[in-house]
Amino acid sequence: MRIVIIGAGVVGVAAAWALRHTGADIIVAEAREGPALETSFANGGHLAMASGPWAAPDVPGKLLRWLGREDAPLLVRLRWDPALWRWGLKFLANCTASAYEENARAIGSLAQLSCTETVRLREELSISDDASGEGVLTLYHNPWDLAAAEKKRDRLIAHGIAAEVLDPAALVAREPALASAVHRYAGALFAADGHTADCRAFTLGLAAAAAQRGVLFRYRTRVAKLLVERGRTLGVVLEGGERVAADAVVLAAGPWSVRLVAALGLRLPIYPGKGYSVTVPIAGRNGAPRHGVIDEAQKIYIARFGQRLRIAGTLELAGFDPTPSPRRASATLERLRALFPDGGDFARAEHWTGLRPMTPDGRPLIGATPIRGLWLDTGHGPLGWTLACGSALLLASLITNSSPPIDPTPFSPSRF
Repeated sequence: MRIVIIGAGVVGVAAAWALRHTGADIIVAEAREGPALETSFANGGHLAMASGPWAAPDVPGKLLRWLGREDAPLLVRLRWDPALWRWGLKFLANCTASAYEENARAIGSLAQLSCTETVRLREELSISDDASGEGVLTLYHNPWDLAAAEKKRDRLIAHGIAAEVLDPAALVAREPALASAVHRYAGALFAADGHTADCRAFTLGLAAAAAQRGVLFRYRTRVAKLLVERGRTLGVVLEGGERVAADAVVLAAGPWSVRLVAALGLRLPIYPGKGYSVTVPIAGRNGAPRHGVIDEAQKIYIARFGQRLRIAGTLELAGFDPTPSPRRASATLERLRALFPDGGDFARAEHWTGLRPMTPDGRPLIGATPIRGLWLDTGHGPLGWTLACGSALLLASLITNSSPPIDPTPFSPSRF
């Protein structure tokens, strides 16, 4: 069986690894000059088992307060964009309490599978990705949000993940680097099994291992269209006209997956979500954190990669425009400085933006499409690093018609 995978981010590379182990011949087509140069390049680095979807009960009210704020955690650039409005209505429908709990449970089950597999691969393949297993702290600004975090704690414990809610004193005892900022917070949720690592470094290591095991990576290779006849996928056509025959095609091209299937009459419920990150060298400073840190209200993620400190997050809905907003980039850096004023050399900050493939419910699309032989492994939003390896295992089981490691139903593309 020959399978073409479109996209060499962490999701596509993980899929290539898993599918190669089923005995299939794998070709990965990537438009860039190497792996992990788009959404996987400089993300937040959290294997975030404690995170839920963006669509939450408090988001509609916050959206109204954030309108017109360039530095808002979620910024919608209002304009005539039918795709945005269709996606937005589905997103709002998932902002109910019941939908949030359902989506969070599904994401949590996939995250647990995925994180276990990521750790296994790192150890088995000796991948060096600046991993830290110190745990992750999710910060909450007010007492009622902290009280609501108890449900998340209970859900983590039910999945076998050690977690506890911390008051401010316990928070500083756990992470002394937060001492100067703790007055802003009511407390935190500590997930002991949460960890951070450099997604791009992991992807490079996994791609190298996959290539050694026979996966063919074709870089600087852009897929122009999918070959489909009589409702069946036959392969792909590359820019320049070359045809690559395949028994199956896997779309792992992030938000660009939408454009590839549009000509076939498929409308994927994915919209690009622009995220920002800033990486600074610690450079001998004493105030960098040991733990991964999440500010739940500001939607920011902080991770330490050896002697580098990174902050990433926020969400800007502006279509496929990759142009960074200088004000949003500056605000991201200032949030890092406010939390950890002695955390690094901020004068040497490196800024980055990337487009994430967002689904309205926060769950990725993993499974078959109405076109035989065309499979999806996309729509992971800001959780691609967290969910990639688990998604690959699930996809491989579906393509080979073997027993899936978890229930695939919550991730089926047919739910939309």
